[in-house]
Amino acid sequence: MKCARLLLTGSLLALTCFAETWTGTIVDVMCKGKDLSSHTAKCAVMPGCAKSGFGVVLADGKFLKFDESGNAMALKRLKSPNSKEKDLKAKVTGSLDGEVIKVESFELQ
Repeated sequence: MKCARLLLTGSLLALTCFAETWTGTIVDVMCKGKDLSSHTAKCAVMPGCAKSGFGVVLADGKFLKFDESGNAMALKRLKSPNSKEKDLKAKVTGSLDGEVIKVESFELQ
């Protein structure tokens, strides 16, 4: 039992050690190829756009999609009354699985 607890604790610590942080522009998957400077939160939360999921466009133009948890966090923040309407920059922390971020935290900037 002690070994199992130690193994579990070590595994959890290992997962947190691999967390990365990305900063970029938040956009829904349907609109990722459009002009990001004119993309709005109002568009991103429209049913079709929101259903497509969200991700972050990095400074180099690469798009990383969010997992379901990250999609829920992004939608909640974008619907917030104090959310910006344009220039949807965010800081995202999590782990990368292929081209999908398993989001641990999401902060609009």
